[in-house]
Amino acid sequence: MKPASLLLKLSKRYTWSIAVTILTMLGLVAAQLIIPWLIRALINTLSTSSLAGPTLDSITRLSGIALLVFIARGFMQYVRSFQAHIAGWGVVADSRKLVYQQLQRLSLRYYEDKQTGQLMSRVINDTELFERMIAHALPDVFVNVVTLIGVSAILFSMSWKLTLLTMAPIPVIALTLMLYAKMVRPAFRYRQNELGELNAVLNDSLSGVREIKAFAHEDIAMVKVGARIENYLRSNLKALKIMAVFMPVLDFAAGSGQLIVIYFGSRMALGGSIQIADLVAFFLYLDSFYQPVRNLNNAWEAVQESMAGFERVAEILDESPEIAEPEEPVALPKPVRGALRFENVSFHYTPQETILKDISLDIPAGSTLALVGPTGVGKSTLASLIPRFYDVCGGRITLDGVDIRSLDTKELRGQISMVLQDVVLFHGSIRENILFGNPQASEAEMLAAAKIANVQEFIPAMPDGYDTMVGERGIKLSGGQKQRISIARALLKDSPILILDEATSAVDTETEMYIQEALERLIQGRTTLIIAHRLSTVRNADQIAVLVGSTITELGTHAQLLAREGHYHRLYSIQQRLN
Repeated sequence: MKPASLLLKLSKRYTWSIAVTILTMLGLVAAQLIIPWLIRALINTLSTSSLAGPTLDSITRLSGIALLVFIARGFMQYVRSFQAHIAGWGVVADSRKLVYQQLQRLSLRYYEDKQTGQLMSRVINDTELFERMIAHALPDVFVNVVTLIGVSAILFSMSWKLTLLTMAPIPVIALTLMLYAKMVRPAFRYRQNELGELNAVLNDSLSGVREIKAFAHEDIAMVKVGARIENYLRSNLKALKIMAVFMPVLDFAAGSGQLIVIYFGSRMALGGSIQIADLVAFFLYLDSFYQPVRNLNNAWEAVQESMAGFERVAEILDESPEIAEPEEPVALPKPVRGALRFENVSFHYTPQETILKDISLDIPAGSTLALVGPTGVGKSTLASLIPRFYDVCGGRITLDGVDIRSLDTKELRGQISMVLQDVVLFHGSIRENILFGNPQASEAEMLAAAKIANVQEFIPAMPDGYDTMVGERGIKLSGGQKQRISIARALLKDSPILILDEATSAVDTETEMYIQEALERLIQGRTTLIIAHRLSTVRNADQIAVLVGSTITELGTHAQLLAREGHYHRLYSIQQRLN
């Protein structure tokens, strides 16, 4: 999506506010043009009349008109400011929602080489630049161009010769602005990228503050963050240096025009070809002529800075989701039984590296399949294919006989609950994190799920019971407590398919007992895929699949696999000796 197209799309909703902003700005231009005309009329009145009644009446009338103009100008300034900010910050809010919605649509593969801080910078910092574009830069450009045209027409009516002399620096100003735009946008884009890098390293440092303290790496972290701060400073100063170089050039060009008028206008007045009142008005209008030129420079700077933000945001919006939604989704048969079938499934992250090859598995509804094997062979990847976090590269996966790629992704994921090794809790209360599984659940349903998941075992020790805040990512809770909350919200979701990925790893024996009890209650009546390294936790599975070297090498019950004395038998024997 081109930045201009994105701008039009976002601003369409605020057409009325933008229109009111432009109309009031035109009114302000008119008020600005009236004042010199009133002064000209006042000088003519004073120079042609004595202080008699008619003269005083004229002065009173002109002063009254000026008062009305100032009152109207104040009102229009208020309307202009308020409506411009409605449009500007409205576009910022809409763009942030649009970018976040797009980030939700993108697959997990997109996030594998992205830093959270960089993405946050695009959502927050880059979109904030849109306010300058919508509320200030574009209206300023439009109104200043109109002002320039209007003042030029008035100046021509007063003295076309002097006006042409006044316009002599305009080509220099136009060329300077073009060169400025060409140089400053890349500088602003680089600055925004450095700001994203700063946000990224800050996010990493704050998220990993416990590890930094544990390894006494505060100085190392300070060096990394400090380097990013310095990089952003240098990139910002580079953009500001370009501005600092061009601003004096533009001011000199505008000033030279005023010098031309001073010299030639004074000679014309001495020669009688222009009246003193007209020359005074010409000087007053001259400021109104060059002020839009200066304003255009500032507005152009804001446009270039905002366009750098638009380009970075457009990059995200142009990303195509890897997981494509079907044009006409197939409806799942109701009720959903949860029968899963892998048919010659293959998968790779890159064509050069095969993760899974020709995987065929049949998991009947309500049964339990355990997936075991060495670390890094693709067990978690296989589980991630079921909710379509990634799409298969070959073969297909069916749910109740329907290819999952033909299902609405949201409906598909609504049939699946997951309990993972790395539990993510959101900043909030224990109650809120359990209800994440089903926000519409009642208090009684929440408490029932918590009881089944053995959450109630540690609740009495919590200062505020279920209203205890867990901290960012559940930092105030132990691993076992977080795991049980994760099980409770999976229970509350009440999906027919359950995926357990190392749900009991890295906990002590007593905690594992509580978690195992909760899992046994959770598994009942659900199609369950269990990924585990502790083979003692999968002995009762209906089927155990051994994944080695990207393919299934053994499949059967615990007793059958032990009898074959293959890879499973060796793994089990080793663990028994270690215990």
